[in-house]
Amino acid sequence: MHDAVTVHIDATPEAVWDLVSDVTKIGRYSPETFEAEWLDGATGPAEGVRFRGHVKRNGRGPVYWAECAITEAVPNETFAFTVGPPGKVLNSWRYDLAPAERGGTDVTESFRLPDTLPTKIYWALLGWARGKTNREGMRATLEAMKAELEGA
Repeated sequence: MHDAVTVHIDATPEAVWDLVSDVTKIGRYSPETFEAEWLDGATGPAEGVRFRGHVKRNGRGPVYWAECAITEAVPNETFAFTVGPPGKVLNSWRYDLAPAERGGTDVTESFRLPDTLPTKIYWALLGWARGKTNREGMRATLEAMKAELEGA
């Protein structure tokens, strides 16, 4: 109930961090989350900060707002958050940035579903489809960030 995609971006970790950690930019990259906004007066990433994303599930619908909370915000290294109302994690997402030996940054986007019985049943029945959608979405998101940062 976890998967990850890694893409090499010919840009510094600082430049990549600026994209992945500013949730208000996600609509430029994600095939599902078309906008997001900081909550509670927040203006940037920090552990505990909340935001919400406007999602069009599978790119078709339904359309809904998803509340999120940042669980890790290490500049130029890691940006991670949970999705779900306070006290109820529906899934977790993260971006890990690593300077590449050949220059640029290797960026890994990943998700993890909670280890609960309902989630295990869901994953057993529909996980193959949702996992494929998530992998394709993560790759599309990272490739769009890559195109912007590399000026393609």
